[in-house]
Amino acid sequence: MHSPSHLNLSNMGRVFYGIAIASMGLLTIYYRRLPYMMIPPKHHWLSDHVIWVYISGSLLLLAGICIIFEKKLRQVSLLLGTILLLIFLFYFIPYELLASPNFKHFGDWENAAKELSLAGGALVIAGRRSIPLGVTLFALTIVSYSIDHFLYAKQAAGYVPSWVPYHIFWLYLTGTALFCSGITILLNIQRRLAATLLGIMIFIWVVILHIPYALSAPLARNEGEVTSAFLALAYCGIAFAIARVNSTRV
Repeated sequence: MHSPSHLNLSNMGRVFYGIAIASMGLLTIYYRRLPYMMIPPKHHWLSDHVIWVYISGSLLLLAGICIIFEKKLRQVSLLLGTILLLIFLFYFIPYELLASPNFKHFGDWENAAKELSLAGGALVIAGRRSIPLGVTLFALTIVSYSIDHFLYAKQAAGYVPSWVPYHIFWLYLTGTALFCSGITILLNIQRRLAATLLGIMIFIWVVILHIPYALSAPLARNEGEVTSAFLALAYCGIAFAIARVNSTRV
């Protein structure tokens, strides 16, 4: 049995994820290219085909709306998760291993991990038998982001708001929090608590970090930051959705 608070948290997570997916669809149509983490750089020629871009953006928008309003929720989420997972398997992995000169650099896999996070989230929201795979994929990517925090702390220090002191300290602290939450979710140790705290932490990032950066420049020149803000909102939603998963079943 789920308490009303966890059911509300789950609904909030689903809505956050749906808003993020729908917004990425709108951004795809507006910028006339797919979001930066949706396909590898070598496949950005797809964005030269405007009709394909508009179709992709419209489908993302439609999927997001269906998820928000629970219309064909399982079917839409399962289809979305499957497509994103296939892109990871048959686009990102071949690109990294065969085309990227930096495939041995951990950070070069970051966009692939972002794709995998979204795939895992869709599978969690789809429910039933897809939940274990979705939880595992998301937890693994969270652990990978924690490693990024430690490996690239100095490079990322400037991304911390200027009014926050000790930038490196906060990167290490949040990296540790990501690692601990990812491992506990993966191993099903206090999963509900870990996922809830993870979602709250990421939501705080959205408010104090991603939204200010997204608003720091006109929309036409700030594609990456706006996309990253909605991506973080999706992570927050996925974490909240995982928080309602019955730990005895996964």
